[in-house]
Amino acid sequence: MPSKRRPQARRGRKPRAARSTSNSINVSVSHSRRSDKRPTVPVLQLSERSYSARDRALHVLAAMRRDPNLTPTRAANLEDVSYRTLKKYFGSELKKVGNRYNVTRSDRRVEYFSLPDGRGNIVQRKTTSSKDREQAGAFLADFNRYQRGDSTALKKWRNVKIGGFGLLTDARTIKASEPEMAEFNLYRAFNGDAA
Repeated sequence: MPSKRRPQARRGRKPRAARSTSNSINVSVSHSRRSDKRPTVPVLQLSERSYSARDRALHVLAAMRRDPNLTPTRAANLEDVSYRTLKKYFGSELKKVGNRYNVTRSDRRVEYFSLPDGRGNIVQRKTTSSKDREQAGAFLADFNRYQRGDSTALKKWRNVKIGGFGLLTDARTIKASEPEMAEFNLYRAFNGDAA
């Protein structure tokens, strides 16, 4: 039995260009996805506002490492930064496991902090390790305890290096550099880095 469907008209095809007999090279232009992304700006070239937002986002990662039950959104709210800003600066540090995001155990992000060296000079140091940043914070807390009168606070820091630099633990050197240390503590208090 013949089909009851009506024959449809053929759609018109575009005429093909005449092929040349010479050997020609076809060049195709590919668009990379990378061109859609914004170029990354080095940390030291960020504006003051952007650097502050990045610093707060870094605190979110630290808070999530301390408390594994903390969600990224909740941690971001506690540090006064949006989840969007957290994803902007540190999206690669968040890994999706099941239905939630977990933070990586450590990171290799560049950060700068100031610590007194073995001779009592305040030195700004560059670190690329979250473990170094964690140790620097613990050292500064113990250093403040030592300055408030706890003479045993710096014992565990003798002959310890953070990021390849020695730390100030000698009592005589600390006493000799008191004026510089007072300025250092004043600087930390006004910049929110006080432990």
